[in-house]
Amino acid sequence: QVQLVESGGGLVQAGGSLRLSCAASGSIFSISNMGWYRQAPGNQRELVATITRGGSTNYADSVKGRFTISRDNAKNTVYLQMNSLKPEDTAVYYCNAGAWNSGHYYQWWGQGTQVTVSS
Repeated sequence: QVQLVESGGGLVQAGGSLRLSCAASGSIFSISNMGWYRQAPGNQRELVATITRGGSTNYADSVKGRFTISRDNAKNTVYLQMNSLKPEDTAVYYCNAGAWNSGHYYQWWGQGTQVTVSS
């Protein structure tokens, strides 16, 4: 089992910045991919960014050039630096971790942290 605890959400004006953190604990040796997803009211949860243990990254088109995902394997922590925030970035942001075990891919989720961008 893996536990994920997010921090860093809050209220910011459009154009501002926030940095989210997600610390993993438990069976962390098994984690391969980590990432951030978000869900706005009335919308489905969507991918924001992912990063592999080796550092390869993937971003949603809507955040490319504005958000940066990074990972500190020694601290078992993943970060999301969000710059040039827009009102449409308002959502609950969820940390995600995944691991392969015996041919199955398991995923864990954090509790979510609210990001609100005012216009």
